[in-house]
Amino acid sequence: MRYLFFTNTPAHVHLYKHAVQRLRDQGNEVLVLARDYTCTVDLLEWYDLPYEVYGSCGTTKGSLLSRLPAHYARAIRLAHRFDPDLVFGMGGYAAHTGAVVGTPTVLLIDSEPASFDHTISTPFARTIITPNTFRKDLGDRHYVFPGFKECAYLHPEIYEPDPTIRDRLGVTRDEPYVILRLNAFGSQHDVGKRGITGSARRRIVERLDEHATVLVSDEGENTDLKALPARPFDLHPALIHDALAEAALLVADTQTMVTEAALLGTPAIRSNSFVGDDDMGNFVELENQGLIHNVASVSEIVDRSRTVLDSDGVGETWQRKRDEFLADKANLTDVIVDVATAHGRVGALDSLQRFGGASRPEPTGSVGVGSD
Repeated sequence: MRYLFFTNTPAHVHLYKHAVQRLRDQGNEVLVLARDYTCTVDLLEWYDLPYEVYGSCGTTKGSLLSRLPAHYARAIRLAHRFDPDLVFGMGGYAAHTGAVVGTPTVLLIDSEPASFDHTISTPFARTIITPNTFRKDLGDRHYVFPGFKECAYLHPEIYEPDPTIRDRLGVTRDEPYVILRLNAFGSQHDVGKRGITGSARRRIVERLDEHATVLVSDEGENTDLKALPARPFDLHPALIHDALAEAALLVADTQTMVTEAALLGTPAIRSNSFVGDDDMGNFVELENQGLIHNVASVSEIVDRSRTVLDSDGVGETWQRKRDEFLADKANLTDVIVDVATAHGRVGALDSLQRFGGASRPEPTGSVGVGSD
């Protein structure tokens, strides 16, 4: 079999990396089509995955929109040349490329707010897969699995932490550190949204510095750290999960890393303008399980951070909650490989159920939305 995977962002590389490696080990031909966006290509190189770049863009929405026609043209040309039996992706690039080359496509989606992308992509998919916390019906071909997309690489059966990460970071064994993750808000689903900006960044860093070493990961590279008591996260991006696993706290205005922190048992505070009364299902579920905090203001970030960092036994508590939460969640890499082997026809797979046919957690409160 010949499988084609689209990785448009760094998160997509992590989502598919183990499945790509396993399918290759089984003797299949696999190609990754990558968009050169932030560290996507760096990650593909790190994991030694077979890839071709179909295009590039910066971290602004205009950069992406202006290059879409060229992206599609090259992606379709590369797909024709590879001649896949099945395409995997998360949206329009994969769905439309599969349709043009006459190849069935499997879409793995986890962001309810991306309604426009759902409208233009799902009609072309053989199968649509989402977490069971997903709260939109995407049609008769919509199937769900128990967990999150991050379970493809952070499930306990998959993830192994790097025991040398503190040495790599230059922090001592007993030194608490906090990661501040700042999103560029350059994706289609981020239109009109904002995160932690300007003076708010300074206020947060100064308060965090009172309790721990502060490491900043800024996707848009807009933060001047020279004037702040913080330093950049300057390791290879493939090591971010190992750093996150050892952190005392994550503060972020992004989405994926908050979920990653929860699945690693690291306390996380999420704050951006998505937070409100119409949240994405996975963030509702994670807050209901006590694994993350979703807040709307800088004052709330500061207050929650102080509570977490000043409390005894927080690390052990979060690890226990994480272990209990993941006990019945799917290893998503196993699911992806099963779907690939079934050529995208998933009706007989026990690991997936039709949307509406599986019990889904009911939210007890509202908190925020989006995915990067």
